[in-house]
Amino acid sequence: MTGTEYTVRGMTCGHCASAVTEEVAKIPGVTDVDVDVAGGRVTVRSTGPVPDDAVAAAVDEAGYEVVTG
Repeated sequence: MTGTEYTVRGMTCGHCASAVTEEVAKIPGVTDVDVDVAGGRVTVRSTGPVPDDAVAAAVDEAGYEVVTG
């Protein structure tokens, strides 16, 4: 199992966490999504590598933005 942490901009509440979790969990191979709203972080655990662009697209679909660089 692998885990990757992303910084996400715009999350402010539990609804934000739920929306991000729901979208990221749809990505094939993802087994767990942990959202830290206060810290602006999302940890994605999966059975194998998950493309960063797939996570960014899912976060975008939820209405938020993965911060790169």
